[in-house]
Amino acid sequence: MKNIAKYTIGLAAALVLGCASTPPPTERIAISKVAIDNAVSAGGPEFAPAEMKSARDKLARANVAMAEKDYAGAKWLAEQSQVDADLAASKSRSALAQKAALAVREDGRVLQEELDRKSK
Repeated sequence: MKNIAKYTIGLAAALVLGCASTPPPTERIAISKVAIDNAVSAGGPEFAPAEMKSARDKLARANVAMAEKDYAGAKWLAEQSQVDADLAASKSRSALAQKAALAVREDGRVLQEELDRKSK
């Protein structure tokens, strides 16, 4: 009877540990890659180089963790990579919007000067 109890406890523990293991975060890594590609398209290398470097470094580390079967670490690094890439994309879009706003203001200033000159 003692052996059955030990066997049952051992089996239950194995099932709990087996179910608790983290699956490979392949989808999370793919999402991070897309986020980096989007940041590049948004101008990340020009407007947010530090964030782009951080995103790429963390993705590379996530791939190493995947190879080492450290799935929890790989998932965390992939998530952080995505956050950095999203920040780079946001900074880039913000910088581009500011640049466009400055251009519009300058165009307005030039137009106003032209109107003032013609009215004199």
